[in-house]
Amino acid sequence: MMTASANRCRDVVLTDLLTHLRSARRAGHDALDAALDKHGLHVLDGGRNNDVFAWTTATTPICIKLYTKTDRQRVECEWHGLTHAARLGSTPTPLWLDEDPDQPALGMTLLPGSAILDVLDPSSAITAIAETTRALQSLPLTEPLASMERVDSISHYVARLTDVWPGQLVGAADDPQTPDMLALLHRWETSGDADLLARPATRVYSRGDANLLNWLHDGDTTYVVDFEFSGYSDVAVDAADHIEHISARVIPDDVWTSAKADLGITPDNRARFAAAQRTIALRWLAVLWKQRSKRAKEFTTQYKRVRALQS
Repeated sequence: MMTASANRCRDVVLTDLLTHLRSARRAGHDALDAALDKHGLHVLDGGRNNDVFAWTTATTPICIKLYTKTDRQRVECEWHGLTHAARLGSTPTPLWLDEDPDQPALGMTLLPGSAILDVLDPSSAITAIAETTRALQSLPLTEPLASMERVDSISHYVARLTDVWPGQLVGAADDPQTPDMLALLHRWETSGDADLLARPATRVYSRGDANLLNWLHDGDTTYVVDFEFSGYSDVAVDAADHIEHISARVIPDDVWTSAKADLGITPDNRARFAAAQRTIALRWLAVLWKQRSKRAKEFTTQYKRVRALQS
C-alpha cells in the first residue's frame, strides 16, 4: 500500500507533468515532442479527437488522455463508462481525472496487445468483439449512464439526416452527385425507418464507438479502449453500428452475417436492426459526401453499400 508521503510525491510529479504537457501542446508540435521525450512518454495510435500517451517510465506504466475536444460531455462519458466497465477486465481501469477547464486529462491503466485485425483472422476477431460487446451490454445499467444516451446515438443520426443533410444537398444543387444523394435520402425518408427507430427499446450500456481500431488482442484476451461516447443504446442499434461503421468494410460481409446472432440479433429485433443498418450507413454516406473529393474511394464504396441495403 502506498504511504501518504508517496501519494503526495506522485501527485506533485503528475501535476508538473500535466502542466508541462498542456503548455507544450499550446506551443506546437516541436515543443510537445520535446516534452514527451523529457518525461518518457510516447504517442499512442488511435487518439483521433484527442491526444493519448503511454507513460512507460512511471512506477506503474499508465495511459494519459489529454482532451482536445470536450463537447458533448466526452470527458464525463469516458470517466463514467470506464468506471462502469472496469469490472470486466477487458477495458482500461480509470485511475484519476484532472478536470482542467481547457485541457482536462484522464489517467487509466495501459492495456497490452496489438490491433485485433493484426493478430486474429477476421472471423475470430469479430467473434471476440461480439463477445466483449455483449458482456458490456449485460452489465446492470446504472446512473448516470442510464440517463445518458450514447453520444453518436441513433436519434442523433436521424436528426442529422432529417435536419442537416437535406439543406447541405440543396446548397450543392450543381454538384453531379447531388441527384443520387437526394434519391437515396428520399427513399430513406419514405421507408418508415425513422419512425421504427423512434419506438422504445430496452436500454443497455454502450461504448458508443464501433471503430475497429479501438480493439486490441494480446494472444489470449480481447481488450477495448476509447469510451468517450459512452451511454445507453439498445442491442439492435449497436449491432448495426458495428456492421455499418466505415472501418467495418475491411471485414467480408459473410463474416458479419455469421456474427449477427453473436451480436444479439433475434427475430424479435431484426426489423429494428435492419432499419438501424440503413440509417447508419446513410449517415456515414453523408459524412463522406462532405469529403468526397479527398476520400473518393471510401465515398464510392459507401454509396454502393447504401444502395445495396436500400434495395
